[in-house]
Amino acid sequence: MVLQRECSGKVDGSECDRVRQERCRYCGGGHVAIDDEPIGIHTDGACEGNPGPGGWAAVLRFGASVREIGGGEPATTNNRMELQAAIEALRLLKRPVVVDLYTDSTYVRSGITEWLPGWKARQWRTAGKKPVKNAELWQELDALTAGHTIRWHWVRGHAGNRDNERCDVMANEH
Repeated sequence: MVLQRECSGKVDGSECDRVRQERCRYCGGGHVAIDDEPIGIHTDGACEGNPGPGGWAAVLRFGASVREIGGGEPATTNNRMELQAAIEALRLLKRPVVVDLYTDSTYVRSGITEWLPGWKARQWRTAGKKPVKNAELWQELDALTAGHTIRWHWVRGHAGNRDNERCDVMANEH
């Protein structure tokens, strides 16, 4: 978990409540904390045949900056590509930040927000005592979330969300 401390300076005669990695740009005060502007990440995975050849993609936005990444595997599943998209996007983060991560995969969102604590407590077994599928990817995703504040959002696929649609196109190209 990332601890945030408020900036101790003042702006316009009142306390500044922004948090920053460096000195607060709003008032010049300074405590070490995380960025106050979240990074937006959209992810998607695709697979022909499931299993079959598949691809993953992510769009990262921070202010006016946009970065698109993608890749693929010759023999995989849709769920593996959905996980890989989130993993590869989070790998790009070099310091603790706030992230709004958007996925159209209920598998990824439910896994990371609901099922993961139970899997870990049961040594990577499901409630039915079976091994967790894609455990190595879940473990990697779990490790990559450390230090960040991540808000996981589900978005409906193919519903006109610009970045989700872009990810879908890129994932299907790989």
